[in-house]
Amino acid sequence: MTTTTPDPAGLTPADTWAEPGLPADERVEALLARLTLQEKVAQLGSAWEDVEPAGPDVAPGTSLFDRVGGLDVTARHGLGQLTRPYGTVPRPALEHARLLAERQRQIMAQSRFRIPAMAHDECLTGFTAYGATIYPTSLGMAATFDPALIRRVGAAIGADMASAGVHQGLAPVVDVIRDYRWGRCEETFGEDPYLVGEMGEAYVLGVQGAGVYATLKHFAGYSVSMGGRNHAPARIGRRELYDVILPPFERLVAAGVGSVMNSYAEIDGEAPAASRWLLTEVLREQWGFEGTVVSDYWSLPFLVSAHRVAAGLPAAGALALEAGLDVELPDQRGFGAALVDAVRGGKADEAEVDRAVRRVLRQKVALGLLDPDWDPEPPALRAGALDLDKPENRELAHAVARSGAVLLSNNGVLPLPSRGRIALIGPCADDVRTMFGCYSFPNHVLSDRDDLGNGVEAVSLRAALAAELPRVEWEFMAGCPIREEDRSGIPAAARASAAADLTVLVVGDRPGMFGIGTSGEGCDVEDLRLPGVQEELVEAVLATGRPVVLVVNSGRPYAVGRFAQAAAAMVQVFLPGEEGGRAVAELLSGTANFSGKLPVQIPNSPAGQPYTYLHPPLGDRQSWLSNLDPTPAFPFGHGLSYTTFEIGHLTVDREQVSTDGRFGVSVRVRNTGEVPGAETVQLYFTDPVAQVTRPVRALLAFAKVELEPGEQATVRFDVHTDRLAFTGLEGHRIVEPGEILLYAGSSSGDTPAEAKVELVGEQRDLTAVRQHGVPVSVERD
Repeated sequence: MTTTTPDPAGLTPADTWAEPGLPADERVEALLARLTLQEKVAQLGSAWEDVEPAGPDVAPGTSLFDRVGGLDVTARHGLGQLTRPYGTVPRPALEHARLLAERQRQIMAQSRFRIPAMAHDECLTGFTAYGATIYPTSLGMAATFDPALIRRVGAAIGADMASAGVHQGLAPVVDVIRDYRWGRCEETFGEDPYLVGEMGEAYVLGVQGAGVYATLKHFAGYSVSMGGRNHAPARIGRRELYDVILPPFERLVAAGVGSVMNSYAEIDGEAPAASRWLLTEVLREQWGFEGTVVSDYWSLPFLVSAHRVAAGLPAAGALALEAGLDVELPDQRGFGAALVDAVRGGKADEAEVDRAVRRVLRQKVALGLLDPDWDPEPPALRAGALDLDKPENRELAHAVARSGAVLLSNNGVLPLPSRGRIALIGPCADDVRTMFGCYSFPNHVLSDRDDLGNGVEAVSLRAALAAELPRVEWEFMAGCPIREEDRSGIPAAARASAAADLTVLVVGDRPGMFGIGTSGEGCDVEDLRLPGVQEELVEAVLATGRPVVLVVNSGRPYAVGRFAQAAAAMVQVFLPGEEGGRAVAELLSGTANFSGKLPVQIPNSPAGQPYTYLHPPLGDRQSWLSNLDPTPAFPFGHGLSYTTFEIGHLTVDREQVSTDGRFGVSVRVRNTGEVPGAETVQLYFTDPVAQVTRPVRALLAFAKVELEPGEQATVRFDVHTDRLAFTGLEGHRIVEPGEILLYAGSSSGDTPAEAKVELVGEQRDLTAVRQHGVPVSVERD
């Protein structure tokens, strides 16, 4: 017979809360009953050990706030979360893993019940760690219109994080773009809520399938900030909020996402971090969310300093807790000692503390953190190797970069010739960091450390083109910087272009944080002109009259439509990641075929904001009412190929359908060209007469189909009438009887196939959406 010796906390492996075989809720309640108030509150806070106030800001306020203290202070009663153990300081990954294990041991040693912390990190364009794979930005992922591919990306990112001992990733961003001037456009999946939901769900299922909780950002209204300025108030009505901004969040809650992060913005004077309406009534009571709500960094002190809805940190903590916020990131200011004081002073209810702690502990149980045999050493540390940029990851990043590049126009100059003299001009042609998003480790953390390189191998477009077309005589010059107003190189660039057979001109962004870059968080713009004097470079090169392939590599859509007539071809890429140089070179040479589609519009006018394809009829051009024309140069969903496609024969399986029913839509697509290619069949709808104004056109569903020359396929969409719902006059979502017009084609502006269906029966009030997606099948003829 063996006996068990209690540990210093008086525990044995048989304690109820530590028994893996028991139901999670039973374990949570058993542990909660034994925690003191301070121990409970500790589970709602976090600690950021590696923050370096002297370095570049990697979150708003990094250099403004003093440190709360080391783990001996911040974890003296335990700890809920460890903040960014990999994403703050450039170290070899295995060294990070060793430090993480040491910190977990310290946290457990200081906790009476040896409760480890959850570790979280950023993962927007890949795991934000030094040496980790850098994928294209979310906007670039969205341009693939390929959810299955993005689910693979999420799974790869999640697997890397899990092997490194990270439990929660702060992505995806499912804000719907409403103003291209906003610096964080690159972090989103575009301007259509259905596309955002499709891509966001794919990413979340991939990450969480690998055992890491995903985090939806930013709940809600962040992308509707006034003037496109970061952290500005959101001027938005409830109908736009419910019909455009909230659907991707609602869909991903239904898909089982583990965490939601509040928005920094404020809606009608209400700060989301303190909004019971958003965090409890909508998120939990209406949608049934059961995960954790975590604060965006320093949202609680911002309730005091920015929103001024709390007189001090104890009041801020009490407000956020009551609203439904569970965990404060990145440290503990409104929660922590301030929240303990608020409870003891009668300003906060301990029952609300218990409610939040239950949610935290439930996730720790699910992760195995409360099991007696949990090992603080990450799996990779135990294995002695942690490769965060594996060949298969690079191959996946390459596939996304190639699939997400968009051919806007082409008069036959592309593919590039294999011989001759080509001028390669532009500030983005030979700078690999112009291909990385603002949340990539190099642009996020190393903006002031060029000596450390990028941590990953990345080939510039210049080097990739030279390798792809070795018999071409290349002449390169930048022409101008990305953002500085230095015009001295423009005349020489124009002369080089005039002397060449053709020119590849590469312009766009170099992302960064809080004004360091031209795209990214805190890098907002007044209008949609290219940064710096790049437009002058484009004009000078086009003025030579020689053929020009204009490649725009950017984090937002710039107003380059006015160059469309003069350019021989135009290509849009949205910061394509570490494999972007090779992928774009293959596409330009014709080794690979373009298949990307625009998740945003490309404007004509640099001042035509805010504008979106999801506008009501009054938002169309009204030449008799205004002299301004908002029509885009290239519409949402646009994208060409080296082959051609025919889309037609749109049929609906019934003429009438109940307002609580479903109908089938079939569309035929054929490759009418001479090379293999992929076409994204897009299904749109219009509600021509409704009790409130409706969009002229809205995406209903889509499917990307690969076809050989001459091959034909039939795409079938199974549409539930939930997809046609909107917020009616009385302020709740309805499905209204009446005629619905359907359109199918290759973009929102090219829909040659048309049909209609009539919704019949009574108006239906939706208490919950049952069908967020549209099942798709493809039958090859």
